[in-house]
Amino acid sequence: MKKINGVKNSGYSHYGASRTKPSVSAWHTLSKSPHEDITDNLELLRERSRDLYSGGGPLGRGAIDRIALNSVGPGLTLNCRISAEALGLSESQAAEWEDITEREFSFWAESKDCDITRSMNFYELQNLCFKSVLLNGDALVMLPMRQTQDFPYDLRIALIEGDRLETPPMREYSRMIDGGVEFDTDGKPIAYHIANRHPLSEITGQPSLEYVRVPAFGARSGRRNVLHLMPMERIGQHRGVPFLAPVIETLKQLGRYSDAELMAAVIGGIFAVFFEHGADEDDSSDYVGEESMASDLGLHERRQEELDEWREGVKQIGVNDMYGMIADLPERTSAKSITPARPNTAFDAFVTSLVRQIGSALGIPAEVLFLNFESSYSASRGALLEAWKLFNYWRKWWVINFCQPIYEEWLNEAVLKGRVKAPGFFDDPMTRYAYTWADWTGPSQGQLDPVKEVNAAILRVENGFSTRQRETAELTGGDWELNHRQRVKEENLRREAGFTTTVTANSVKEGDYSSVEGNSEN
Repeated sequence: MKKINGVKNSGYSHYGASRTKPSVSAWHTLSKSPHEDITDNLELLRERSRDLYSGGGPLGRGAIDRIALNSVGPGLTLNCRISAEALGLSESQAAEWEDITEREFSFWAESKDCDITRSMNFYELQNLCFKSVLLNGDALVMLPMRQTQDFPYDLRIALIEGDRLETPPMREYSRMIDGGVEFDTDGKPIAYHIANRHPLSEITGQPSLEYVRVPAFGARSGRRNVLHLMPMERIGQHRGVPFLAPVIETLKQLGRYSDAELMAAVIGGIFAVFFEHGADEDDSSDYVGEESMASDLGLHERRQEELDEWREGVKQIGVNDMYGMIADLPERTSAKSITPARPNTAFDAFVTSLVRQIGSALGIPAEVLFLNFESSYSASRGALLEAWKLFNYWRKWWVINFCQPIYEEWLNEAVLKGRVKAPGFFDDPMTRYAYTWADWTGPSQGQLDPVKEVNAAILRVENGFSTRQRETAELTGGDWELNHRQRVKEENLRREAGFTTTVTANSVKEGDYSSVEGNSEN
């Protein structure tokens, strides 16, 4: 390595790793393990993230709601897609099995009995849990068995907020525990230390705070007892990071700036009218003596009373309402008006520039954060496509970590109880895997120009770039097979009634409805 004046200089030491350049010499950094960098800061990050979501920064709430609404929305829906070939089933047999299983799953998922608290159904639980992961960094899901009268399934979903997962105060120091997650020498979680209630809850009548050690896997069955929903950003990480963590400071400062501009505009909108009075000539007496002093004292008391009355009158006239004021000033007092230069003409451009940076850090274009599309069709579509890359990433993550594991647990029970027939399900792991194949559909992207989007979908299907099922899910969030069956029924009914209706995308686009025929008898 080349030495210059006894100092080693190579590669990044001239640039990002330089310790001497004026631009970076004052840049002091320190980074340690995920425990010090993440777990030790998690409590404060959660508190600030919740504050932004609660109103401390409107864009913070908007960012989380955009992700939750478009990635999960009202809840992802099951579409069974079993491997008929691997299971030795015909296409019709596979379709029949999928219909039965989807119907049984919907029976369980749409009932609030699937929730341990019997408050929400499976789809509502999805939305709440996903939002909790974004807001707090992580969440826990347990899948206990509870019997309920007149309900055939015992599987229940128990959501646990991340606050309840923490290292007990009197933990055994022989165990490696990071933020309540106990792990072995390989870094694999082997147990979770969960509080029996929220550590900071002040509700009366609660049990004393205790911590329960829950094994990550069943000792005999190997069944996963806890689903720890935690997006990863560091190797060796055991606790999650709130979604807003990288932009918490910027969002808070932007919220303060917006509040200041709003208040300045409100103050600038207040119009005050003042009445001034000159001093009485008699008050300027030059007499000196006890009588004069007494007179001055009485004048002072009278002026104090007038000042108190004026202050009370100002309160009644309009200061509290902030709509304007008419004030009668005390004697020997002059008024000076202040006219704020508000609203600030540069406010919108400045905020938009900051939001672009925030959106870049979060992966959400500014147009989507603002819910305002004023650019051209191409620019707006580009923004939506970029946003949907993020939404689809979160949707896939959610399917892998929440929907699919819970569905597989439910299917185990359904097969055990004979409500779903699946020969060989427990004999071979590969057979069980073939039975659990599924797609999960959710909110569609939506279209800026529906005709262009539909025509593009037709071209993709006709050229083999996509399938009708996928295009239906992406365009409308629906199921092509269900649509096909319904359309067959509808078309048969229309033919029986003598109707022949054909409307193409091109005819709608061009305003040509000549291909639309009414009743053939007419």
